[in-house]
Amino acid sequence: MKEKNLLSYIEEVLQNMPNDWLKLTTHRLDIYNEELAKTQFLDQFETLYQKNNARQEALAALPTAFDYIRLGHPLSSVLEWAIARLNDLKPQNVISFSSRTVPVLAVLRKNLFAEKNTRILYTEALPGFFDAEIIKRVYGYNFELEQVANLKEITEFDGSTILISQKTDFGSVDLPATVDFFIQIHPQLGSILLVNGDQNDDYVPEIQHVRRRETIAMTPADAFTALQQLTGRVSGPSQKKSEAAKASVLKSIREITATNSPALLASSGLSMQYAIMMGLVDNAIQNHPGKNIKFIVPPNCYGGTNDQARRVAACLDQVEVVDLLVDGKNNMVDSIDKVLNEIAQQDAVPYIIAEIPTNPRVEVPNLENLKEALGKARQTATGQPAIDPVFILDQTFCPNVRFSAKDGILSNTRVISYVSGSKFPSGGKCTAGYCVANEKAEKLLEDIALHLKLCDNEATNLQVEILAEQLPSMNQRIKDAYKNTREFVNFIQQALPAARINFVSEELADQGFTPSVFSLDLPTKGETAEERETYKRALNQKLIGMMITKIPNESKYCVSYGQLKGCYWTIPATSTQGTTKEADKDYIARVSVSPHLDLERHKQVFSEFVEQI
Repeated sequence: MKEKNLLSYIEEVLQNMPNDWLKLTTHRLDIYNEELAKTQFLDQFETLYQKNNARQEALAALPTAFDYIRLGHPLSSVLEWAIARLNDLKPQNVISFSSRTVPVLAVLRKNLFAEKNTRILYTEALPGFFDAEIIKRVYGYNFELEQVANLKEITEFDGSTILISQKTDFGSVDLPATVDFFIQIHPQLGSILLVNGDQNDDYVPEIQHVRRRETIAMTPADAFTALQQLTGRVSGPSQKKSEAAKASVLKSIREITATNSPALLASSGLSMQYAIMMGLVDNAIQNHPGKNIKFIVPPNCYGGTNDQARRVAACLDQVEVVDLLVDGKNNMVDSIDKVLNEIAQQDAVPYIIAEIPTNPRVEVPNLENLKEALGKARQTATGQPAIDPVFILDQTFCPNVRFSAKDGILSNTRVISYVSGSKFPSGGKCTAGYCVANEKAEKLLEDIALHLKLCDNEATNLQVEILAEQLPSMNQRIKDAYKNTREFVNFIQQALPAARINFVSEELADQGFTPSVFSLDLPTKGETAEERETYKRALNQKLIGMMITKIPNESKYCVSYGQLKGCYWTIPATSTQGTTKEADKDYIARVSVSPHLDLERHKQVFSEFVEQI
């Protein structure tokens, strides 16, 4: 009876849920408390369930559940809650993934640091892309593999036992106490991980963090299908693979980037970056055995990039992260030259991860000087030729710039460029990302593609469909958004001359650098540095508060960029730089402008803000 009532309620929820649950990457940004995101959503959802209230207006009033789909969203949270209830588990102990490999890697990562044994059992054949040899050799994880026929015969084990099943019906599972983690994988929808037993509760936050940094949660469309299956409404996923859509996406990427390399499509920007990192680690192990690998990363760049790089390095003795100072008083070119000289002396493998323009200061280095620094022939301490670098470029802010073109400015260096698809490529409609390489780096794409597939982090069919719809208009949207941004920046400079604005110059814009994001360093006052910083931070919040309350249909408090309409505001130090070292954080406002918004209304509210300070 309990199960019947639960499934009937879920069925009603699916009929009445807001369209935003299915269509947006971020839902109800006006009711968003990051620290309480999932618990707040599920606490209020549980209350609705107890009252048997699935009315549309009640569901629409629920707050944001997690962020950007990587960590979760309303439908994945409801799916996890439902499966948890069916199995008498805590909701946080059920975790959905778009990937079918990463939940296994998440447990292996935790056990690596705990120095704990892991046994992986499977009832049917393992997925073809699960390559145990590569996972051990490249990722540094250790485990035993064993096929089992009868769950009741699973014996005790000194360590963690993971059970993998490819049965496609989600629901209640009769788990023996000898199984610590049950992973149910679906060929189209992804996977569901059940954490079994109170003794494994401490795995939950670390598994959640893997999902946030190296993959994404099950997508809204796939979670919706899984919930339909749970209620017996559909027998399989409705989204079929479209070769025409993929061909369209690859054609658009070739035209936008002016490359001939086979572009790779990932489930998110960070999924793409993870495949790049692990593919390059694999390449270094094969081609430079025994040599140390250095990932050179700006300490104040996007927090996901920073965190992921350090997480990879923490797992592998031969990998280290080296800081690259790029913003403000530091010059990216000089810093790269200095760091590459040092790494050459150590005869190590240099991989540089950088953003152009930088985030949040929106700075672009002198590209001729950058070309010279990257292409310089260097020697090791023994006088041998040093290993040339790979420049891994996050060009999410300017995906229209052809860094990887055959005749591009950096054609003398191995360049891999990637873009977060949740920004301009999809207009905020999905998270899928992509990467391309210039001719010198094209061979590296084979290793990257291998790890993208091994981690099962390729873009979903629906994500590819969305990119096929949005990519052809991307460059025009970039132009239109830049025009609005330049006008807004010019207005702010006149209305509040004491503010310091970080944005590209007119000269850089003429070269094709036309981002639609700028950072705003508001004027401050106070006797001490601490007083001035406190005042400025409060002023940031006052400005953002005015914008999102006075223009609620357009101004949002979010880290998004490249959205189709509106204006997004954030403080990078509390969002995009969330895991960055405190000393390297920027407590300034970052503003992202779209091609379509009421710019005059935004100017008006900003003028009201100026009158109040």
